[in-house]
Amino acid sequence: MQQDETANAPKHPGVAKLRAQGPAGLHRFLKDHAQELKSTAELPAPSLRKQLDALCQQRDCHASQLYWHRNFAKAQAEAKTSNKPILSLRLLGNLDEELSCANSRFFRVALYPNAEVSQYLRERFVLHWESVRPAPVMTIDFGDGRQLKRTVTGNSIHYVLDAEGRPLEALPGLYGPQAFLQQLQQADTLWQQTATLTGQDRQQALQTYHQQRLETIQADWVQDLQTAGIKDVPVLRKLPDGTTPTAVDAAPIAITKSLVEIPLVSSSMNLSILANQNRTQLSEATQPQTWGKLAAFQADRARLDQNSKVLMQSKNNAYRSPEQLAKTVQSFEQAMAIDTVRNEYLLHSRLHQWFVERNQTESISQLNEKVYAELFLTPSSDPWLGLVSPDIYSGIEGDGIELQ
Repeated sequence: MQQDETANAPKHPGVAKLRAQGPAGLHRFLKDHAQELKSTAELPAPSLRKQLDALCQQRDCHASQLYWHRNFAKAQAEAKTSNKPILSLRLLGNLDEELSCANSRFFRVALYPNAEVSQYLRERFVLHWESVRPAPVMTIDFGDGRQLKRTVTGNSIHYVLDAEGRPLEALPGLYGPQAFLQQLQQADTLWQQTATLTGQDRQQALQTYHQQRLETIQADWVQDLQTAGIKDVPVLRKLPDGTTPTAVDAAPIAITKSLVEIPLVSSSMNLSILANQNRTQLSEATQPQTWGKLAAFQADRARLDQNSKVLMQSKNNAYRSPEQLAKTVQSFEQAMAIDTVRNEYLLHSRLHQWFVERNQTESISQLNEKVYAELFLTPSSDPWLGLVSPDIYSGIEGDGIELQ
């Protein structure tokens, strides 16, 4: 669904005009406000930040300086003119708002501000994002004037598309910055190899690429297990046909965001019911001794660069001391490393298989529907994203559901 690109823009006469100029308008704005954006230790002035976020259509654009299309037709037009592939992000919520889904927030801290990643994205891709649905937000009121706001459930995925909008590759969830860059480079190479191919030749090249990537993943998986001395292979539970996944099913798919979401989701459900949700599967998927061993092999590919660390610090100065921030960075990097191996071995491998089988991979809309239903366990058919179940008694009148 296409949206008005300036719908969330502040009332500033120059933003819409610069936005219409595309990346060149962003470059001009950055040049005109270079002195005001010079400081990296503090966030820019609120008014400047709002203008820049509206111009980029991305929250914290001062750190990434990336221009994102909201209109897919315009992204396609630029891709054809510039002879570049499209990187299309699909997420819950909006990328230009603070409370988009957890993974997209982590992209804005770990990936997009990363110096190497942002440069590669700027030079090699046309960027586009689209909201799949709003991100559910939970507010905890402590009754003394303090409130805690978090998003609950939801996942994000980057698609690499050609100028016609046809899927070439898909990167599910959060990867470490260096791993993400490598995935982008491989996808860019695939685009170059298929850009002039048509018909059966193009399809054969796509299937060959994904078959080779699948074989590589499987070989790496076996090698990593042997190196780590792991005998029992942890796998995500496959829900029976016809079963609607709950938010508890979906939350642990991404470790980094589940650290934020699982306590909130779990507290809102009857814990005795959770025992019937395959507790063994949930435990295995989050065991440090299992995934942590594999993640250790990815540690160097999940390091925040200085730009990301500065952004984290500027957004959390009032709440964390330098020592606390250092621990937060370390914990976040470890979680990203786990996400990197899990996403590659459990989710990306399935995507490669779908491409090999031509299983709903020729249309971005069909593929995205399949991804959210079968990989992320948040199908569009469930308006409550697994947060409401007829099998769980809440003790609240009307199950606490309010329709506005």
